[in-house]
Amino acid sequence: MPQCYLNGEYVALRDARISPLDRGFLFGDSVYEVLPVFDGRMFLFREHFDRLARSLREIRLENPHTHEEWHAILQQLFVRNGGGDMYLYLQVTRGMEFGRNHAFPLVPVKPTVFAMASPLPVFTDEDRAAGLSAITVQDFRWGRCDIKSTALLANVLMKQQAADAGANEAIIVRDGEVLEGSSTSVFIVVNGVLVTPPNSHRILPGTTRDAALSLATDSMPVEIRSISIDELRAADEVWISAATRDVLPVTRVDGAPIGAGRPGPAYLRLSEAFGALRQRLAGTPAYTAPE
Repeated sequence: MPQCYLNGEYVALRDARISPLDRGFLFGDSVYEVLPVFDGRMFLFREHFDRLARSLREIRLENPHTHEEWHAILQQLFVRNGGGDMYLYLQVTRGMEFGRNHAFPLVPVKPTVFAMASPLPVFTDEDRAAGLSAITVQDFRWGRCDIKSTALLANVLMKQQAADAGANEAIIVRDGEVLEGSSTSVFIVVNGVLVTPPNSHRILPGTTRDAALSLATDSMPVEIRSISIDELRAADEVWISAATRDVLPVTRVDGAPIGAGRPGPAYLRLSEAFGALRQRLAGTPAYTAPE
């Protein structure tokens, strides 16, 4: 079994134990991050851990580690699991108290810190050539989707709705506006312009999304604005992005083709740019501590 990290120790994942009184288990009182590792290098480390720090601040939980400490913990976890390509999942909960109380513990408790390594999802050249499919679903999540909380039941139900329909992703819509996917950020291309919704309490700020926007500005105009469901369905191209999948093309939405029904030229340029970015970053430090 793979090795995981739990509260200061590296143990086999099958031997890891967390109390059922942990507030993450009882209330979803916890936040998480997912960090890809490509060719032995943690990708966008600082951006992911800046977001983790923000999520912790928003739920009023002190960050148990500095960026340097997080990097050392995950570097060791990465090495213990054989290196190469993988993704690292980490979670911080408010910890365990004796009892079940909605309010924060009166006596401070120690946060629970857990991290594990998993294989990256495999997307073949055939998958990328054909593109993915998506359905649209109405939003019924809580009001602070900008916090990367482990309370993901609504997202789970949306993803399962997509799976039941034979689709790869559920694109979330509220009041006629496209927000994001159940586990991804969403982009459209209209008349050569890349468009993505603005960050808000309804949307999780995406680190891979930001990297994609930065890369795309070299080859096309970019707009950050609201997207209607009609614009989504009539777009020339639709993309989704996530830490473990970079950017992928969506070629069918609600059973109808997007554009020509195959990945478009803007996506092909962006995918090539992502590959070049990985090559440029290979062998460079994932994180350099400030002087």
